Amino acid sequence: MKVFNYTIKDEVGLHARPAGLLAKKAKEFSSEITVEKSGKSVSATKLMMLMGLGIRHGDTVTVKINGTDEDKAAEAMAAFFSENL
Repeated sequence: MKVFNYTIKDEVGLHARPAGLLAKKAKEFSSEITVEKSGKSVSATKLMMLMGLGIRHGDTVTVKINGTDEDKAAEAMAAFFSENL
């Protein structure tokens, strides 16, 4: 299992556009990818659940990746977060 924390730098937080891109990116991997905030954890492939976390600027989220391609997925997710959020 790969785990990393990320503090949201986007002024608007995790809104519809980046949440949609995140879900699309997560679906590229066979590993299970979850995003956790304040004790709530949701699948990164579920757009509405991601938006339901209410992730705002300055919030720190934990991303967990578990599966056969977790190394590749963790690298891609870390890059996605730093480029888009």
